[in-house]
Amino acid sequence: MQRIRYSRYLKTLIILLDLLVIAGVFILYFLNRNPDLVHDEDLVSQNSFSLLLLFSFWILLSGRTKIYNIARNLTYIIFVERVVVHFLLFIIGLILIRKVSNNQFFSSQLTWFSLYLFSSVIFIKSIVYFIIKYLRSLGINHRNVMFLYEDESTETLKNILKERKDYGYKMFKYDSSKINSDDLIKFWKSNGIHTLFIPTENPFSDHTRDEIFRLAETHKVHISLVPNISQNDYFFFDLGYIETQPVLNQGKYPLDFYSNFLLKRIFDVIFSILVLVLICSWLFPVIAFLIKRSSKGPVFFVQKRYGFHEEVFNCIKFRTMVVNDDSSTKTTEHNDRRITKIGKFLRRTSLDEMPQFINVLKGEMSVVGPRPHMLAVDNYYKPKIGRYTLRSLASPGITGLAQVSGFRGDSGQVEVEMNKRILADAFYIRNWSFVMDMIIILKTIVLVIVGDKNAK
Repeated sequence: MQRIRYSRYLKTLIILLDLLVIAGVFILYFLNRNPDLVHDEDLVSQNSFSLLLLFSFWILLSGRTKIYNIARNLTYIIFVERVVVHFLLFIIGLILIRKVSNNQFFSSQLTWFSLYLFSSVIFIKSIVYFIIKYLRSLGINHRNVMFLYEDESTETLKNILKERKDYGYKMFKYDSSKINSDDLIKFWKSNGIHTLFIPTENPFSDHTRDEIFRLAETHKVHISLVPNISQNDYFFFDLGYIETQPVLNQGKYPLDFYSNFLLKRIFDVIFSILVLVLICSWLFPVIAFLIKRSSKGPVFFVQKRYGFHEEVFNCIKFRTMVVNDDSSTKTTEHNDRRITKIGKFLRRTSLDEMPQFINVLKGEMSVVGPRPHMLAVDNYYKPKIGRYTLRSLASPGITGLAQVSGFRGDSGQVEVEMNKRILADAFYIRNWSFVMDMIIILKTIVLVIVGDKNAK
């Protein structure tokens, strides 16, 4: 039985809810400050026209900012970023409306109205976002999917879909050893399959692959190709067009644009100066005293690591281990005896990374970015993971998306954990935004306060 797909109706309801919020804030704000407004037909007419302009501009902007393209795996960081960007552009629309309508209320009260509206929109949209996530975690509004042939990449994806119930995917098993067109169509219809996942490296012949794609198109089943996790070609190219001819162009990432790089660098400098002056000025002496009391050796631990475009730099940390000869070649492990008592606390709270704000000021690191590994670790994994070097397209960070996502420390499955970290780093490089950096910093502050159980 073909399952009804509610995405289109859900999107319509969300748009109507946004317009209702705009209308509600508009009416309540201006009526509270101008109770006689309803008795003046000219002003009512004028403001009704302004409200229609607000509606029109809001909807037109959504095509550019994609605030209604809510993918199931959309993170809250990107969701908030889209809303913020949309609203900033919307403010420009309000200014234009003020010029067109010559509305006295827009002229005198635009700032406060914008603040009230933004607060209401971000609050309501966040509630809707988390309600949808919660309902999907309960199995409501789920999407039926299947895998046609499985390998290491699809296994990783399946584990993600199993763990993230809030994505709302329900998986169905299909024996792909013998593919029969009639059986495949029957399986799709009986289970209401929406998406078919196929690994890019598969044993299907060209004829079989073409037939699968033809059948999927005919029966409105979406196909998603899953690249091999050691494959990097798909991460370096974007689909473009020359007239009607599709071509693959080497992709540009957000930080390749100088304006984005400059914004990130200015923030790094300002933030680092504030941290070093307001926090590190008194915290460093305290930590230095505790380290000296804990064990013999220097306060700081300096280690060479790869930076932007794999330039080697001296990464500064507080020493958390007893002095040993393996510190540059051997990574930490569970219950590592080399770690001192104060070192365990510094690692759990990430305070051992604080001296790296000096590296940030020198331009060798950023506040947020892929965490730099030991040279030996990088040299070991580079030939094993195809997109590993993608990490070097951004300056290494004191904190990063992988770290706040729980991908740090030694869980006993080093290869698996490293793949997860690299996936997170690749996502960060391709989807960087200033808002994402702010969210990662806030999450890091929370982990510093409560402690990170994954830190070893």
